[in-house]
Amino acid sequence: MSIVVTGSAGRVGSRVARRLLDEGEAVVGFDLRPAGIDHPRYREVVGAFSDPAAARQAAEGAKAVLHLGAFMSWRREDADKLWEANVTGTRMVAEAAAAAGCRRFVFASSGEVYPENVPAYQPIDEDHPLAPRTPYGLTKLLGEEIVRFLGRTGALETVILRFSHTQDAAELLDPDSFFSGPRFFLHPKIRQQQAFGNAAAVAALVAVDDGREALVLSRNENGRPFAMHITDTRDMVEGILLAVRHPAAAGEVFNLGASEPVDFARALPLMAERTGLPLREVNLPGPGVHYRTANRKIRERLGFTPTWTIERMIDEAVAARSARQRS
Repeated sequence: MSIVVTGSAGRVGSRVARRLLDEGEAVVGFDLRPAGIDHPRYREVVGAFSDPAAARQAAEGAKAVLHLGAFMSWRREDADKLWEANVTGTRMVAEAAAAAGCRRFVFASSGEVYPENVPAYQPIDEDHPLAPRTPYGLTKLLGEEIVRFLGRTGALETVILRFSHTQDAAELLDPDSFFSGPRFFLHPKIRQQQAFGNAAAVAALVAVDDGREALVLSRNENGRPFAMHITDTRDMVEGILLAVRHPAAAGEVFNLGASEPVDFARALPLMAERTGLPLREVNLPGPGVHYRTANRKIRERLGFTPTWTIERMIDEAVAARSARQRS
């Protein structure tokens, strides 16, 4: 029997698939594009999660499904794509898993099911009220409800993982990275805010731009530096494997991510020091990004132990940036 990994061409799914193969499992990858994995125990279904035929083909003979794939966007014009992939797609994948007699279904949800930047209390644990404030977070919450329904009705043994922000360390100092570029680099952040239509944020960022490549330390309108959980992909893989294999995970919901948030006021000066890039500081409109999420439950119940601190990740990012500049 096999383990299905959706999102097998993505940063997390591809690593999970390869790790399972290394450990002797048969793996079925399911994604919109090929993962580029050549292995005798690997089968691949290329298609949309919302395609019932593709979902049934992927789930055939599966003992477990790791539904890690999703469409991620915060642009208004992507609302239909979010709904199709993350709600309809989750339903199709989960129902196919149930029909195939799959034992365990692990669903990758998101911390965005919480109101992360306006929490009722911190650290945010699994009992915190669910109140997404983004369309992406809403689709993830609806995905959770689909999974919980199938768990309640006895069709599947389910595990829900609420992912923190996940990052390959080598991407942290890559201005072209989808995530790290707008988060840490001035010019990509300006372009992101322009795309979002945030004129006030664009004006604040442009005011500190002298045309050179630069890092940016973002603060909220009151000058509080941003802080958020950023978890190395390798730590996420360890948590996912625990979720699919540990008996105590059955029927549970876990926050999965680093134990401590990244304080931008500490991380950005370190990045600037290590790269020699200038650092711009800017206060942006609104409350800003500032939250702490608790991973105590997954640590205590499943033995999850994250090891990649932001300092270790920056070390690797500096080496990767140097290699890109030499090539």
